[in-house]
Amino acid sequence: MSSSPPSKAPVQPAPKVAWWRVHGFLIGLGVAVILGFIIPGPGARHGILQPDIASNAGIALILFFQGLSLALEKIKSGAANWRLHLVIQCFTFVIFPIVGLLLNKVVPLVFPNQPEAVRDGFLYLCVLPSTISTSVVLTAIARGNTAGALFNAAFSNILGVLVTPLLVHLLMQKTGQTGDFGPLLLKITMLTLLPFGLGMALRPSLKPVVEQYKLWMARISNLVILFIVYAAFCESVEEQIWGRFGSTLTAQILGLVVFLFTLMSLLVWGSCKALRLNQEDAVAAYFCSVKKTLAMGVPLAMLIFGDRPDLTLILLPIMFYHPLQLFVNGLLANRWAARA
Repeated sequence: MSSSPPSKAPVQPAPKVAWWRVHGFLIGLGVAVILGFIIPGPGARHGILQPDIASNAGIALILFFQGLSLALEKIKSGAANWRLHLVIQCFTFVIFPIVGLLLNKVVPLVFPNQPEAVRDGFLYLCVLPSTISTSVVLTAIARGNTAGALFNAAFSNILGVLVTPLLVHLLMQKTGQTGDFGPLLLKITMLTLLPFGLGMALRPSLKPVVEQYKLWMARISNLVILFIVYAAFCESVEEQIWGRFGSTLTAQILGLVVFLFTLMSLLVWGSCKALRLNQEDAVAAYFCSVKKTLAMGVPLAMLIFGDRPDLTLILLPIMFYHPLQLFVNGLLANRWAARA
């Protein structure tokens, strides 16, 4: 008498993650902006929250966490692909800044009343390094070269701690703005390079703790970024910047951000095709080259432009660019994954 084969247990569907958890940081950005308009006093310069002191301490903490989280042992396998590295780093620190300079020259002809701080913000956006986590995740989803993406995203962030302020200084000189770079470089070294290097040095001994609490480290870093954004908007409300420019300026910035993202996406993908990179390398090159980091962009902006009352206008381009790149690149990653 033959026994019937055992029935297979039904496959349980993966649990759904609440939408507010997936988009929590973007929601937090919106809340920080609204609070800046409603309750500007505490977060403004010399307010009871002491934003200058709190922001500086938060910046050092974020960079320390990034140093702790940088798994150098995982990126060695992607270090030999020099053609991929050359494409990504050239777009991040050469072609993007050149496009930023061109925008700085052309935008005043199209929008003559646009404040100078917005043009500075686009220059700043164009010299920022790539993101680490989302670049690697999207590359993995799209069946790209994950090891190469991890190497380049991490390498551009290490370079960006020093190269971004240097490029900002050089580009500001090109546009006729001058400033003493020595004190700024010293401040950046103390608040970014030292904690970043300390985190990298301590990672081998603290690796089990880092892996256990990496989610909380990310949450704390995001809260610091939200506080800096809140403080920037508080200061802009106190200085009555929005009363002078209104919603027209916001629409202009959003349009320019969409134009910049589209232009760079086409340039990156066209260059990958012209250089005949294979599909896996082209996917990694695209996601690492067109993405710009908000996590490092906001703290560095606080260091570079922190004394300016129009810091909010400088931050607006990267704040608009961030959700746009997440939305469009998420769609592209899933589309390329389906093709693969």
